[in-house]
Amino acid sequence: MIEFEDQILAIAGQTGCQQLERLREILAQSRGTGGSWVKEVLEAGLVDESAFLRGVSDAIGMPWWEGAIEPAEVESLRTPFPAELASRFELLPVAVEDGELILATWDPFDVTRPAVISRLVNQPVGWRMAGRTRILEGLRQIYGVGADTLDEIIRKRDPRGDDGLLMEEITHLDKVSDEEASVLKFVNHILRSALEQRATDIHLEPMEDRFRIRFRVDGVLSEVSAPANIKVIQSSVISRLKIMARLDIAEKRLPQDGRMNLRLGGKKIDVRVATIPSVEGETVSLRLLGQESFSLSKLGLNDSLGATVADLLEMPNGIILITGPTGSGKSTSLYCFLSEINTIDRRIVTVEDPVENKLPGVVQIAVRPDIDLTFAKGLRSILRGDPDVVMVGEMRDAETAEIAIRAALTGHLVFSTLHTNDAISGITRLVDMGIEPFLVSSSVRAFLAQRLVRKLCPDCRSPRELQEEDRRKLGFPDGSADVVYRAVGCAKCRNTGYHGRIGLFEIVRVTPELEEMINHSAHRSQLMAQATKDGFVKMREYGWNKVREGLTTIEEVLSVTPTN
Repeated sequence: MIEFEDQILAIAGQTGCQQLERLREILAQSRGTGGSWVKEVLEAGLVDESAFLRGVSDAIGMPWWEGAIEPAEVESLRTPFPAELASRFELLPVAVEDGELILATWDPFDVTRPAVISRLVNQPVGWRMAGRTRILEGLRQIYGVGADTLDEIIRKRDPRGDDGLLMEEITHLDKVSDEEASVLKFVNHILRSALEQRATDIHLEPMEDRFRIRFRVDGVLSEVSAPANIKVIQSSVISRLKIMARLDIAEKRLPQDGRMNLRLGGKKIDVRVATIPSVEGETVSLRLLGQESFSLSKLGLNDSLGATVADLLEMPNGIILITGPTGSGKSTSLYCFLSEINTIDRRIVTVEDPVENKLPGVVQIAVRPDIDLTFAKGLRSILRGDPDVVMVGEMRDAETAEIAIRAALTGHLVFSTLHTNDAISGITRLVDMGIEPFLVSSSVRAFLAQRLVRKLCPDCRSPRELQEEDRRKLGFPDGSADVVYRAVGCAKCRNTGYHGRIGLFEIVRVTPELEEMINHSAHRSQLMAQATKDGFVKMREYGWNKVREGLTTIEEVLSVTPTN
């Protein structure tokens, strides 16, 4: 056994492990426990998974598999090998060759797997090695999320369709027992999978012949592989989610909104749930909100913009408006600003729709249209509560804007958002809402516009030469950079080439010169010219700098920044 342990350590050393003595200790501690040696090495996090497993594959002479599973092959691979076996042993069917089922494993030393499989599979089996991450991705692709649980549900399903089992509410996603086969467990599979993939939204959409599940990751919506027979439990899945969100499961004709709290790995997740009736049945949308910590550093502002924002946050009064479309990160920026100035000597009160994240020490009010608690009414009540700082989730109408301006003029620092394409348009938007130009110029301190772009995966990004066509598209024809990066794709970024998102910003400060032009109702082009003289940097130029730093791609910047 010691000789075998030395062989494992030798492979780890050959594939780049820098902490062999620490790894030796871990293996020594597991000696005699009957656990998997390969699993111990991988879970220690001291080796590169792919390189180490390739080394094991070479050492024992087992062929390595890293092919692709084509959509046309899914059914032929799924049929001979049940989802329950594939999930339980983490074995991936990759081919059927001359009647032989080829399975990929990441742990060739686990002798229980071949023994069990030979008894349960009625055809010859051949073996290959592959990376564990690749196998888990393949299992999702072939069987879909929660397929092993779904098979068990259908086997044990009450033919009368009794959904009484739905009444038990468990939201600890990592504490579902192996024996429990229920819709609850299947729903938790979906939620856990979304959280593991860093999804911000889940959409469950009934269609005529299937039940579609989609996740939004890094701002991009993509379909998730689902079990072929998931349509059978469509109504049960929707009912389960409605119960968890404390919605009326009998009401299927009207839209409903609710919330639920989840816990995974000790981390609290707040979920906003919205149901919408459609001709094919109720669709369910879930927004996943982790309880994050907020600070200015989270925004990734460059030095110049960071200094400008810091100056604005030190102002005793006035309005700071953040503009941008839905999903551009405005709420995150607001929370970061509030967290930065949240001190013991400041009373901060917000009115939001809804409250997305809870900030310690901040009084947060949720808008309730059903009882006529609107932004305007909430803001009026806030001003009677002796606040120093006020945050209004959105200036939706002239009434709310007028109250916010009055608050700023009476000595409060006010934060809010507007829906405009760029920062300078915030001025004209307020005027179009019926606010007098002199009130806009005297109360607003700055307009900050922002967008989100996907961040390049640092593990697989690849340099490429900057072409003149790229410079022409961006509008920067100078030779300030010759090399930029492109997205490639690897296991760590789910083969997208991107991992996470970063913000692109532009900010217009209301200087005395700009204030004078607003008072005289100057044209937008004149306002832009003055802002540029005052040091305004367009969002596209800010994005170009992020491209030069290797943080994102030209395509991402072009996709979100205005052409003018």
